[in-house]
Amino acid sequence: MRFPRWSVDRLLERPPGRGLVAVPLGLIVVITLVDIRTPADVHLGPLLVIAPALTASVAGPRLTGLVGVLAVAAQVLIAALHGGLGTANHVSQITALSMLSVLIVLFCRARERRSQVLNRVRSVSEAAQRVLLRPPPRKVGPLRVAWLYLAAEDETHIGGDLFAVARAARDGTRAVIGDVRGKGLAAIGEASVVLGAFREGAHRHDVLPDLVVAMEDSVCRNLEEVADTALDAGEHFVTALVLDIPDEGHQAEMVSCGHPPPLLVRGRRVEELLSRHPVPPLGMGELPVPLPGTDRFAFAAGDMLVLYTDGVVEARSPGGDFYPLAERVASFPAAGPDSLLRRVHRDLLAHTGGQLNDDIALLVIERAPVPGRAWGSPRTAAQVRGSSMAAAETTPAPRHTRNAPNA
Repeated sequence: MRFPRWSVDRLLERPPGRGLVAVPLGLIVVITLVDIRTPADVHLGPLLVIAPALTASVAGPRLTGLVGVLAVAAQVLIAALHGGLGTANHVSQITALSMLSVLIVLFCRARERRSQVLNRVRSVSEAAQRVLLRPPPRKVGPLRVAWLYLAAEDETHIGGDLFAVARAARDGTRAVIGDVRGKGLAAIGEASVVLGAFREGAHRHDVLPDLVVAMEDSVCRNLEEVADTALDAGEHFVTALVLDIPDEGHQAEMVSCGHPPPLLVRGRRVEELLSRHPVPPLGMGELPVPLPGTDRFAFAAGDMLVLYTDGVVEARSPGGDFYPLAERVASFPAAGPDSLLRRVHRDLLAHTGGQLNDDIALLVIERAPVPGRAWGSPRTAAQVRGSSMAAAETTPAPRHTRNAPNA
């Protein structure tokens, strides 16, 4: 007949700190040996309760119970060598140690159940994020994409910031980044309305103004149904920046619905693209129809767009200083979207001391560089003339232009 046997891995099924279980086991051995060698009127046995208490902090209830049994066995051994098991003092010590070990195991079991519930909640929030904020593909047409999302509520992994990238009906790519008023789980429903409207309309509408009007219509119709008015009875709206980037040519256009301006990174130069035709945020019912126009700007091969939510530029240092995103991007060496995003992430956390008070979303889009052409290489006269005309006629004037310091 074969008996079931617990494996060591099963007993040590809690990976964090399981090697530390050797510490309480060593304490049992040390306390037992010292107590045996001390005079009978010196009692160190009660210190054995330290062993199961320490085990509960690094292991599960099963291993904690095993260590508790070993501690009680050690107390019995000490009693047998110091006058017998029948003395009142030793009986009380054994009984007290057994009861405390049982209580520690029960506490450890309750903590493990709460941890399991938290893990399930975390997995649900991660699944919700994957469904709601589907990660954009790393390559969309001629574009390369990188993104970063940090929720202010650490355990939720999701909040009120949103972004998405989708292909247009014609040869082009649409992108949106937005920020729901509010943060955390309460803003998920509002973010889902905006993203659903964008994904549905991105390939249905040929021109960008029609897409923005369709998003406004959907948000106005559905926002009150999903908004958490019980906890937040204030006004609900969503700031958004919607872009249309054709595959061919060197032009792109955007509509800003009350959202922070994007950064255009061209080599070592960084520009803030201010909107000449801003419109109110989505969901306020104040969007003019038809729209006053879109903002066109030059977006050539090798250029990068840095889209962000206000949680980035409003992130404060311990001294109260806002994060200077444009200045920091200009100070970084020229690199691709992924490298730029990693540098911004590290620098932002260093600026805030690792404490974020708002959700943060960053989306970096690069038009793939032309092979064999680096920044500063000569272009044809037609290319220069065409880009200059575009800049003079359609490019929004940057509020700030920053160049990286000389190396």
